[in-house]
Amino acid sequence: MKLRRALPIAAVIPALLAISACSGESADSDGKKPSASAGANTKQSLEEKETAEAKLLGALDGKALEKAAITGKTAGFDAKKIAKAEVEAGRGMDADKKDCQPLASLIGGFTHLPAVSTVHRSLQPSKATNATVGSMWLASHSEDDATRAMKELRAAVTDCPKGFKTLGLTYGKVESLPAPKLGDEAVGYRITGDIGKQKVPMTYTVVRSGGIISAFYGVNMLDAKKAAIPEPVIKAQLKRLADAKG
Repeated sequence: MKLRRALPIAAVIPALLAISACSGESADSDGKKPSASAGANTKQSLEEKETAEAKLLGALDGKALEKAAITGKTAGFDAKKIAKAEVEAGRGMDADKKDCQPLASLIGGFTHLPAVSTVHRSLQPSKATNATVGSMWLASHSEDDATRAMKELRAAVTDCPKGFKTLGLTYGKVESLPAPKLGDEAVGYRITGDIGKQKVPMTYTVVRSGGIISAFYGVNMLDAKKAAIPEPVIKAQLKRLADAKG
């Protein structure tokens, strides 16, 4: 089976795809756009604020995180940048059960605790015979916040076996999976989404290295047991992070 198109962050979810398409439209009701200079100044101000916060917390800022993210062909997958509109479509994934929020946030491509910076990549298999597609993202926190985020994620996997709802979508089952012995700690789990009449098993591997949380999402519509992003890809990303932190 040939699967060349990577799924977006909130894969196979029509509602989020619709949001993503709409998010590219201008937010200005009168059709006016900010000047190039104003946009550049705002971007520079936000980057300076982010850099200062990252330095204060001992975290990586957006530029450093972007350089540390794998790009191009890596261990049988092709890592590509994701359009900002598609990334932003994943924000605001509020679970109907508070204890399940860490899971809902990661479905959207973000950690439930606000990160200093986040970068995303789609992951497409290099071989047409590989039916696993997915995405990954890096979230930069203080080490204390990253540790707390992992603790609460692990608790959510345990406390939400029957799933939850978010944005009108139902995720009916959450199950723990063996996690690789990588980074400082790792969590593995599978969430089954109810997409129309179809059950879609989505596999997550989340690894913490200091204050960086690396999340890897995979889906395989032919064999759910092969849905996890392979360890060589994860190891390659963790090595890039280690090199970036010196």
